[in-house]
Amino acid sequence: MKRRQFVASSLLAVPALTQETTKPAPAKQVYELRIYDMRFGAQQANLENYLKDALIPALNRQGAKTVGVFREMGKSDPAKLYVLIPHASMDAYAGAATRLAADTAYTSASKAYNDLTPDKAVFTRYTTSLLTAFDALPQLVTPARESRIFELRTYEGYSEDAVRRKVKMFNVDELPIFYRVKLNPVFFGEVIAGEHMPCLTYMLTFKDMAERDANWKQFGADSDWKRVSQLPEYANTVSNIIRVFLEPSPYSQI
Repeated sequence: MKRRQFVASSLLAVPALTQETTKPAPAKQVYELRIYDMRFGAQQANLENYLKDALIPALNRQGAKTVGVFREMGKSDPAKLYVLIPHASMDAYAGAATRLAADTAYTSASKAYNDLTPDKAVFTRYTTSLLTAFDALPQLVTPARESRIFELRTYEGYSEDAVRRKVKMFNVDELPIFYRVKLNPVFFGEVIAGEHMPCLTYMLTFKDMAERDANWKQFGADSDWKRVSQLPEYANTVSNIIRVFLEPSPYSQI
């Protein structure tokens, strides 16, 4: 009888032990990537002041703690401004505009921006892409606050299945290689709405272009990468690569 009681009590203890020792996986973030096309001759400071003094503080109050703002290193003409907003979930993204409208501090801080007349408009348009974080990197990684450059890469696929297989390739095989050769990830996301679909987008960071070039060269020579890149399940996954080099604005939180 005592032995049966011991076994029963042990079995009852297993779920409790499992609950105590198993931590839930981090929730996957949702990324909003905006690209502003500036107008020729526009006062870019009008937009940057709005981002710095109104939008970013309001998003921080909503829980989006690390908002990135980046300029192209190539100095495209007209200029482009990239804004990366990490939301905690799809619900957080969906409710962001409503919360902004109810935020009196945001309304006050954005008055000068909203009062611009059409002839003083800063940008012609902005495009928005919405991305869900990869399973292997569910949360954005904020790099150290030091002089850095960023590489934003978008991989277009021949089909939805091609992108799905490329996402799997990163999740299972490629990201460990990235970490080993110091292709330092900031985020990886599958684009669920936006341009260039079907596609995925990710961002890496480096101290400078010399480090970037050396580490990509090391990646290309890596034996694991050579093996993985030849696996049939990952064949024909990428039809086009769009690459942009960025530098953070002084007030960027990334």
